[in-house]
Amino acid sequence: MFAGPGPHVFGLPPGADFPARLADGLLQRLEGQPPEALARVTVFLNTQRMRRRLRACLTARGATLLPRLRLVTELGGDPLLCGAEPAVSGLGRRLELVVLIDRMLRADPSLAPRGALFDLADSLAALMDEMRAEGVDPEAVAALDVEGHAAHWARSQRFLSLVERFFDADARPDAEARLRAATLRLIEGWQSRPPADPVIVAGSTGSRGTTALLMQAVVRLPQGALVLPGHDFDLPEQVWDSMADAMAHEDHPQFRHRRLMALLKVAPRDVSEWTTGAAPDPARNRLLSLSLRPAPVTDQWITEGGALPGLSAATAALTLLEAPTPQAEAMAIALRLRQAVEEGQSVALISPDRDLTRRVSAALDRWGVLPDDSAGQPLPHTPPGRLLRLTARAMGRRLAGADLLALLKHPLAFAGADRGPHLLLTRDLELELRRNGPAFPDIAFLTAWAAGRKEVLAPDWARALCAVLETLSDTAEAPLPAMIARHRAVTEALARGTDWAAAGEVPWDKAAGIEALLAMTEFQAEAPEGFVLSPLDYPALLDGVLARRAVRDAVLTDERVQILGPQEARIQGADLVILAGLNEGIWPGQPGPDPWLNRKMRAEAGLLLPERRIGLAAHDYQMAAAAPQVVLSRALRDAEAETVPSRWLNRLVNLLAGLPDGGGPDALAQMRARGADLLAQAVAVERPLPSAPAARPAPRPPVALRPARLSLTEIERLIRDPYAIYAKHLLKLHPLSPLRADADARLRGEVVHKVMETLLKAGPLPADPEAAVARLLDVADTVLAQDVPWPVARTVWRGRLARIARPFVEALAREGGTPVLLEEKHTATFAHPPFTLVGKPDRIDLLPDGSLRIVDYKTGKPPGEKEQRYFAKQLLLAAVMADMGAFPQVAGAEVREIVYQGLGADLKAERTVMTPELIAATRDELLLLLHAWAEPGRGYTSRRAVFEVKWPGDYDDLARHGEWDATDAPVPEDVP
Repeated sequence: MFAGPGPHVFGLPPGADFPARLADGLLQRLEGQPPEALARVTVFLNTQRMRRRLRACLTARGATLLPRLRLVTELGGDPLLCGAEPAVSGLGRRLELVVLIDRMLRADPSLAPRGALFDLADSLAALMDEMRAEGVDPEAVAALDVEGHAAHWARSQRFLSLVERFFDADARPDAEARLRAATLRLIEGWQSRPPADPVIVAGSTGSRGTTALLMQAVVRLPQGALVLPGHDFDLPEQVWDSMADAMAHEDHPQFRHRRLMALLKVAPRDVSEWTTGAAPDPARNRLLSLSLRPAPVTDQWITEGGALPGLSAATAALTLLEAPTPQAEAMAIALRLRQAVEEGQSVALISPDRDLTRRVSAALDRWGVLPDDSAGQPLPHTPPGRLLRLTARAMGRRLAGADLLALLKHPLAFAGADRGPHLLLTRDLELELRRNGPAFPDIAFLTAWAAGRKEVLAPDWARALCAVLETLSDTAEAPLPAMIARHRAVTEALARGTDWAAAGEVPWDKAAGIEALLAMTEFQAEAPEGFVLSPLDYPALLDGVLARRAVRDAVLTDERVQILGPQEARIQGADLVILAGLNEGIWPGQPGPDPWLNRKMRAEAGLLLPERRIGLAAHDYQMAAAAPQVVLSRALRDAEAETVPSRWLNRLVNLLAGLPDGGGPDALAQMRARGADLLAQAVAVERPLPSAPAARPAPRPPVALRPARLSLTEIERLIRDPYAIYAKHLLKLHPLSPLRADADARLRGEVVHKVMETLLKAGPLPADPEAAVARLLDVADTVLAQDVPWPVARTVWRGRLARIARPFVEALAREGGTPVLLEEKHTATFAHPPFTLVGKPDRIDLLPDGSLRIVDYKTGKPPGEKEQRYFAKQLLLAAVMADMGAFPQVAGAEVREIVYQGLGADLKAERTVMTPELIAATRDELLLLLHAWAEPGRGYTSRRAVFEVKWPGDYDDLARHGEWDATDAPVPEDVP
């Protein structure tokens, strides 16, 4: 196949359809030979997807014998090369490390948080794999001099000492160890008996040490050859020579080729083209090559840039999409994908940003386009994965109402035949929790609540749910296998619910369920029996296990639309390629923090530098950007701030902008104009249909339907926000309390009111102030324990009550009077117009002279005199009710004063002395108000006189506030 002496090193330029051109070259070199000649060829490839594409490219040319297509990673599974002993699984090795790290953290908790157990083990396992691939022994790492480094690196060596035992000769090998051993065994066999048939390594850059060893051995074979992907034939030899230093040039896209050529002892000119004319656009390849020159030689932009012919032609198939937001970027990309499908093109979206690709998939769904996503869906994001994570986080914890409902509302909860009744009960339970609590529903509450239900299924439903909660409430530590079994059992019980016929099926059916079951089965099989952990440590461990898996549903996707990761850029052969997410931190991504070795220590130990990943990403970019048609896409802002364009895109833009003689600025403007057209289409698609903004509502229902019964506080609401009265009493709409109860101002007010009510109902306070304060604080402790389940809030609120306790009881003693009515509801009836006023004063005191004092507690700022005059009518109307004899205990007594008693730090009180004239005037104002609302032409205006513009109303969304503001005139509307 290969004439002449070696080494036989070939390359394909960026933009070439690598599998198709590889197949072309194989067939061209074997032209005229018998069919079995192709079957004697062995081709080592780097990915399963590459193998599938190469096979498809060969079979597309007709019936033929195929070469032996092997993956470089398959050597570790060949028992003839590395024995029959199975390798330790990746998960098994990580769990072994988890046990060792756990022992270290128990001895010294300051080293790391326990929640990082699996992350640390995963990072250590990755370091072990790298050490094996690069042939670095633990002794080389242990011998590193850390004296001149931060103390952190000395601590990290304590962790690194854990891996030494896994490099012993008698240690069970892992996959990377078997791969290296098998590769060395194969090379040894080739040295004694070189194969006469062709052996080719194609598609790899030799970035990992074991693969580089295989490539060096292959190129020494008589018929061995390498085919490098994305080789830059336009890079001058002096630039190749300048990239010898890894510390300075590891991030260049061609550095891996430069390093491989050094290992093979070949010069750049010795690399030949595998096939001729493989680059879709040689002019664009030269432009990209120049834009990516190493930083020390970017002066060549000036000297060589002028020689680039026809920049407009070189960029004619390039589009630069600069979207204002990631959402706009996703929509514009989706439109371009749809356009390509309509035109019969094949298209590949390449991006490392999985959030962006999910947005694009969601946008495509509106047109029924289902892309072929190579990454699939992460298992933790699937319904079974989310259910497993929810139940894991519920283990050993006291569940709040929101957490319980998250379990019950999951699509796989009670997924059997009783799913419908379960959803009905869950809905009603949510309403009960929102309205009445408790914040932490327990088994006793759920049992009592279900007992009062009329549904036939309710008792069985409650028993099934309580059994799940009882298992979840177990806080005991357990060995990991037992913890996993407990977790699986409770997850299956929640999914089964009351339908025992569904046992064993949910949640393990369909593709995601099968993958989740495989993950849990492997987790349990590999779990070390001696590792004991608490339920609080378990969720982080589970997350790490599930994150290692992805799900690909067996659904019919559109093969013309592919979503690929950057590393798959070399295998795509699409007509149109979209490179999305070209921002710093995304593409290229920031090198992850290395908790074990810094950059200098890695170089001294012979390990790979962090910039290696940036160099590989740059190589992926260079290959993808040379496709026949390309869209370069980025968002100008993310959710937090402005973004920085990718360094490679920035270089290309700056190069074009700096070549006016070659038409660079015009070419750049045309690229942006094509992107702007896509954005304009995306904006048009997302633009809502034009509609007039809503008017400020003022509904006018029939007088007969208007409320004839309101409470004291609702009178103020009728004055300030009449629309709220309309929505509550006529539309029968009631605001829901937040599902996740918080220690907010509303709850604090309720608790303080209850403390004062309970204190005074217990009888007269002791004369001794200290005893009175002690009683108040005892009552506060009882109420707080009952109604405030948050320890921090209890402590803070008790402290506030303790600060005002003594001045409060002293004020009570000083003011005199006996509380005769506490939080009792009474009514007063008016004849013309017919109306009932409902009052529930916090406290009414009978004073020594037989008169009354009406008190209302305010945990906030008490209303001032002007506010009481126009809006805050609560106590003034309570005085009217007392004057009408509405409170039987004090009928006939005269009201002397009303008091808004603040319960803040200063105990500020707003007092108003009541006179018969003031009471009569208040009564007349009320009747005037009632008569006004009896007029058919008066509408319930929204936000008529709110306290402040920012004042939130319960029914603002219903009134579509925001489409109008307080300056708009209300628009009355008759409603039935």
